[in-house]
Amino acid sequence: MYDNEERQEIINRYRKLLRVWKQRRTKEEAELVRKAFKLAVEAHSGMRRRSREPYVYHPLEVATICAKDMRLDATAIACALMHDVVEDTDVTLEDIENMFNPQIAAIISGLTKIKDVLDDGTRSIQAEYFKQIILTLIEDMRVIMIKLADRLHNMRTLEHMSREKQLKIASETLILYAPLAYRMGLYTIKTELEDLSLKYTEPEVYDHIYQQVENTESDRTRFINNFIYPIKSQLVKEKIKHQIQVRTKSVYSIWQKMQRQNISFDEVYDIFAIRIILDVPLEHERLECWKVYSLITEIYRPKHDRLRDWISIPKANGYSALHTTVMSHSGKWVEIQIRSERMHEIAESGFASHHYYKNMADENKVIEAWLNSIREQFVNQDNDALSFITDFKNDFYVDEIYTFSPKGDMIKLPLNATALDFAYAIHTEIGRHSIGAKVNLALVPLKHQLKSGDQVEIITSKVQKPLAEWLEFAVTSKARNYIKESLKTEKKEFYNEGKQKLQDLLKVIAIDFNRLNIKKLQEYYTIESAVDLYYDIAIGKIGLHEIKKCWKIADKGPWFKPFIPFAKNKQSAEDAGNETLAQRIRNKPEEVVLGESINTDYKIATCCNPIAGDDVIGLVTPNSPIIIHRANCKIAQDMMSSFGNRIVKAKWNKKDTVLFLAGLQFTSIDKIGLIYQLTDIISNKFKLKIRSFNLTSSNEVSEGKIMLYVRDTENLNELINEIKTIREIKKISRMNPV
Repeated sequence: MYDNEERQEIINRYRKLLRVWKQRRTKEEAELVRKAFKLAVEAHSGMRRRSREPYVYHPLEVATICAKDMRLDATAIACALMHDVVEDTDVTLEDIENMFNPQIAAIISGLTKIKDVLDDGTRSIQAEYFKQIILTLIEDMRVIMIKLADRLHNMRTLEHMSREKQLKIASETLILYAPLAYRMGLYTIKTELEDLSLKYTEPEVYDHIYQQVENTESDRTRFINNFIYPIKSQLVKEKIKHQIQVRTKSVYSIWQKMQRQNISFDEVYDIFAIRIILDVPLEHERLECWKVYSLITEIYRPKHDRLRDWISIPKANGYSALHTTVMSHSGKWVEIQIRSERMHEIAESGFASHHYYKNMADENKVIEAWLNSIREQFVNQDNDALSFITDFKNDFYVDEIYTFSPKGDMIKLPLNATALDFAYAIHTEIGRHSIGAKVNLALVPLKHQLKSGDQVEIITSKVQKPLAEWLEFAVTSKARNYIKESLKTEKKEFYNEGKQKLQDLLKVIAIDFNRLNIKKLQEYYTIESAVDLYYDIAIGKIGLHEIKKCWKIADKGPWFKPFIPFAKNKQSAEDAGNETLAQRIRNKPEEVVLGESINTDYKIATCCNPIAGDDVIGLVTPNSPIIIHRANCKIAQDMMSSFGNRIVKAKWNKKDTVLFLAGLQFTSIDKIGLIYQLTDIISNKFKLKIRSFNLTSSNEVSEGKIMLYVRDTENLNELINEIKTIREIKKISRMNPV
């Protein structure tokens, strides 16, 4: 139940929702939302979040995001208010359908979490769930948009979760949800998701950059006012209706640039961008945007390699604008974005904004083409969830290239796409029978990577069929799915033969033929499906020798060994012991203490080389040691987004003196004796062992990398501070995780 203060707060939040709901609405739509609000309040009565606030605050905030930032319709707002009702209360989907309509029930069904997916140690609940909501997107785009709003509010309230939950959710958000928001054109939401993810995965980095942005705001404001004054004067003189906005780069994007280019905050020149938004009719918007570009380049000199024309060729998510970078009179590069009000609306609210222009055939075509592309990508829905997520990310989370058919038709493909991907994009049958291609009239193999502007002609043969090696260079999920489907059809012919052969082979070594043992064999040889396993067994690729290796059974031994009655029981006992260890770790994560004298079986990840003092997590994998990663390791974050249920807390045992491999990278002025100074500090003063030292010099500037063994982060930071005292060292830092 709610007290008086909470009731008033619920009413206030509902009124805020109605205020930000800018879409024109009928009485019927207003009544629909009111009815959904009433059900949510009653159904969630007595429920509390971890913050001890009434649970109904959450669906109200999710609905507000849908109304304000996504401009969704009444049906979507009503569904957002009720998105947790079926999952968390006694209300059923049948009740929703009876009270509202089948469409609302279908959307809420898509939003309801999977309850029948159990973690059997081989698949990820997160991946299964993400696969479900993406496939639901094929039918109704509002499902994924409400889910993104739900994730955004959860991220805003993440401080109430435990540290390991924060890491799991933040990594999952960064790897899956933020790029999806970008792909749907929800730039504001994408930016906030990325910043909040960084806030929890790299809190010190986030706080440092955020403070730097705040501290430089006044200087930045003065510069911007001086910069835009001549532009504004010229636009007024030409009687062009406009507004000028300033967009400050997000903390996450600043951090990404610093990481990518190995530069400091002060060296990031594009902290902000100028947006010029034009109030012009649709038929004149392209001409007016180019006119404004011309006026600007008369005032400031443009950087020609930074012109981006997304008006002639919009991005796949519908984004349109002109981008240019110009040199200010004070010698700083400044990015300028030129767009119409229509383009700006779509840029801010993504595909949802298209309904404002529903009378425009071109806008509807953009939406339908995008949804059709998803339907084609996932024609084969039988893939396991992790393969599904990988294919989805490969297609939708990367930059695009623009290629052309011999007749001049434009085909958009992801970066690094090959001629084979182009063939499947044209038509499935062309892909199946392709043998080569002509790119810009030159003959190339199917694995040839395409570039923007390439004109491609596919060469086919009726006798050609998909080959297994095509999967090594096919990039798009459409091509990969059709290739897998063709190969699977061929392999199914061997299904029964391979299955019977496996039964016979397992009987020889007294191992039961059951689902768990089949899975174990698949994992050992990294085989995706039982069909592939039976195929490899049928053609002799996997025989008795390979099966014995899986169960660690020596080939040599007495002839009667397969008939020893307790051979199988011993294996089962070992498996049970492993399961007990994994369960113990999950139930009591504080037991995972890292150090020399600890019995827990673990390995230090070589991708990020964590050392004592780092914030670390452990990833449990079947039949393998726990892998210890730095919490900000990109590979670990990717794993956490798919295997969040396998994360365990880890901490260092301060009593042990263990040496860890760490890396330093530095930039310096080249001088004689620099290497001696560095090695003297490391080896003589700090008594540390150097594993490798790499130094390259060019134009009096040296760049170096040192791999060495240290005790902990404190030891490493002391070393870095000491090296900074060398006058020629201009920049030094710990090497970032992969």
